[in-house]
Amino acid sequence: MRELTDLCLNKAQKAGCAYADIRIIKRERQEISLKSGNVEAISVSDDLGFGVRVLKNGAWGFASSRIISSQKIEEITSKAVEIAEASARVKDKDVELAPVEPVVAKIQANCQIDPFTVPLEEKLQFLARVDDRLRSVKGVAVSKAFLAFFKEFKVFASTDGSFIEQEKIESGGGMEAIAVGEGDFQIRSFPNSMGGNTAAYGYEFIPMLKLEENAERIAQEAVALLKAKPCPSGEMDIILDSSQLALQIHESCGHPTELDRVLGTEASYAGTSFMTPDLLGKLQYGSKYVNIYADATAPGGLGSFAYDDEGAPAQCVDLVKEGLFVGYLTSRETAHALGIPNSACMRADGWGRMPIIRMTNISLKPGDATLEEIIADTKKGLYLITNRSWSIDDKRLNFQFGTEMAYEIKNGKLGAIVKNATYTGMTPQFWNSCDAVANKDYWTLWGLTNCGKGQPSQVMHVGHGASPARFRKVQVGVMK
Repeated sequence: MRELTDLCLNKAQKAGCAYADIRIIKRERQEISLKSGNVEAISVSDDLGFGVRVLKNGAWGFASSRIISSQKIEEITSKAVEIAEASARVKDKDVELAPVEPVVAKIQANCQIDPFTVPLEEKLQFLARVDDRLRSVKGVAVSKAFLAFFKEFKVFASTDGSFIEQEKIESGGGMEAIAVGEGDFQIRSFPNSMGGNTAAYGYEFIPMLKLEENAERIAQEAVALLKAKPCPSGEMDIILDSSQLALQIHESCGHPTELDRVLGTEASYAGTSFMTPDLLGKLQYGSKYVNIYADATAPGGLGSFAYDDEGAPAQCVDLVKEGLFVGYLTSRETAHALGIPNSACMRADGWGRMPIIRMTNISLKPGDATLEEIIADTKKGLYLITNRSWSIDDKRLNFQFGTEMAYEIKNGKLGAIVKNATYTGMTPQFWNSCDAVANKDYWTLWGLTNCGKGQPSQVMHVGHGASPARFRKVQVGVMK
């Protein structure tokens, strides 16, 4: 590998490039799903390739190939140089990079049991048990149980002098129950919607999901929702469970603090942001209870790594501190443009894509109260559980979310189940209404595997940690 990366970097330097890097990446995926007692899909895939990024005449060039050979690396490097030269003719200004210390390192995956060594039959038997428990509840029309595994080995080398080898393994799974009746259908997911939950661990993470233990309860909740009362309309206090709050963080804080969106280079794919540089250090984004941070060092996080795709070391940085907007997700280029420290957030969706700013693990720091204390202190409201739908504008300012289920809260106690619950708001007003966050005992780091961004589109794995939190006087249901 070192000979190949040196070949690329030497050729780029001889061509007059101010900077160059190469990533050689091998990936493996396995996805297994059962639906209503039948095997729905078994998908196994792998890919291998490399991408070269160069900076010449103040502009970027990028090219890639799935063929790894000395001849192809020279050819692709030359192509990247040509693209940079062409881009330089239409540039607005020169690209400049914040410095990074060169490093030579080898990082192994945080894994006890390699999921790709676990027999397929064992995985299918496990899913069959989960699916059987879902279908054992009368009223369930469709059941689904699934597992997904991912392995990546990446070599990064740059003209700064870095040579980094990193391995990562991810394991995840979940289940769904769809109930039909009463002229309606309702869904319950566990441990989360949109793919369950995934972590950067081996197969040892699968028993921790407790799918078998919760299958019947989830199925019963789906059936119970058919006869549940609809979400009321009006203004009231709400408590968001950990999983729904994770998505709220993702959409209303993670994306708008990506500095490429702020600077306008990520605009066409639901881009831009209301969190502009003139507001940094000035915007009261939330209440004093709101502390949101980006931590690429969190154990098990899908947004965790040792070094990003520019060779910058993983960091933990504040985005919102005691409600004040204090930080961005950055790259070497955007950090230099704003004159701020680089938070090392550049990642690419594989060897065939140029790295862009991506979320790491964007999390809400836990508070001091128990969830039971927060509920007991709420006179009237809703406790909303598990996301079902979401909508937010390009600037990440106006939003509406729906959840699979909610509970009424009356005089400090959970009451009847509520279906089709929704809430809406504007980001700063919403987060400023937060007056309680549950403690670390309720904090969960969720893995999200479908974060889309960029054109061509890149799908990234990110993480979000949260405990349940309360927000006062929020509009729920249909606005009148």
